[in-house]
Amino acid sequence: MDQFDRDPRLIFIHADMDAFFAAVEILDDPSLAGKPLIIGHPGPRGVVSTASYEARKYRVHSALPSVEAMRRCPMGIWRSPRGERYQQVSRQVMKVFEQFTPEVEPLSLDEAFLGIEGSLRLFGGAVTIARQLRQQVYQCTGGLTISVGVAPNKFLAKLASDLDKPDGLTVVDPDRIQQLLDPLPVEKIWGVGPRTRDALHHIGLREIRHLRQAGVDLLVRHLGESSGQHLWQLAHGEDHRSISTERDSRSISRESTFEVDLLRGPSTESFLRIAAEQVARSLREEKLRARTVRLKVRTGSFRTMSRSLTLQVPTQEPLPLFETARSLLAEVELNGEGIRLLGLGTGNLIRQSSPLQPGLFDDQTSERRQQVVSRLLDESRQIEGGAGLERGKMLSPPPEDPSTG
Repeated sequence: MDQFDRDPRLIFIHADMDAFFAAVEILDDPSLAGKPLIIGHPGPRGVVSTASYEARKYRVHSALPSVEAMRRCPMGIWRSPRGERYQQVSRQVMKVFEQFTPEVEPLSLDEAFLGIEGSLRLFGGAVTIARQLRQQVYQCTGGLTISVGVAPNKFLAKLASDLDKPDGLTVVDPDRIQQLLDPLPVEKIWGVGPRTRDALHHIGLREIRHLRQAGVDLLVRHLGESSGQHLWQLAHGEDHRSISTERDSRSISRESTFEVDLLRGPSTESFLRIAAEQVARSLREEKLRARTVRLKVRTGSFRTMSRSLTLQVPTQEPLPLFETARSLLAEVELNGEGIRLLGLGTGNLIRQSSPLQPGLFDDQTSERRQQVVSRLLDESRQIEGGAGLERGKMLSPPPEDPSTG
């Protein structure tokens, strides 16, 4: 592996945390180590978020319905997802990445691309960077492992990071790309999901070598011009994409699937209040403001709808997020159905330091008061006993007492 350390063609890293949510739970509760741990809700309407490698031996994986996971792994230990805790650890990991290069493209909480072309001479080569990165992630998180792929392009780096999990380091030899790709199943290509896999299998294409041998015309005929050409290039190990560090492409959100379908009213408002507070806190921690508020609604019949609104002034405060989401929910046509899933998200993110242009009639005094309260709440969470404090305006009103008339 060391022979690749000075190869200037190895300019991309894909870093992927191993069974991230489960690993964080084990980190916080070591008694779970070595056990079939499943993160999700075990009810009849739940789905698996992730599973430990012990649970994966029973074919339990993310997005699997909880009922099926319980059938496959009846001895599984379940834990509910803790989004804020995962966000906290994710920020630690991303800061480690940024120590090696400013070109970091997060794909999710637990994985990212790194462009390291400008860092090769500074740190001594691609493999050295990958090794140091893995070591520092382990140290800064208190024991979490990460699998890393090093390659000439993004596609190959992501593929490589998955070849030796968990806790692996795989380097793609730039001179032996086709030897690596050819025997792999087509579903190893990033973006080939079950539907595309089945379509390729139907015409006899099961390995990446078969895609090359079939020719681009056959792929275009069955998959369309864009998809066929793209798949043809990836089958040859070609990927010309660069690292995207644009914050606007990111989003911060919270969503929940409810045990029982909810009616629009106090219960949905209670969720939106909590979600707005959590999203706003994440925005402040990442020193970002949101231009756009997004709402996601899924009914009992699995009809999914989304609404969004761009704010006049970007915010990192919960009240504008909540009020906007509440108004968006009021516009959704439920047609008598209950709400199975509800989500509040933000997009079009800008840096906190970016200059703002308030509206002529905006209540800037109220905005400053919200900022002061947020700062005090954020500071209180850093001291023992302060985490229980809540913002008065964001508390759900008490139920009305019918006896008062």
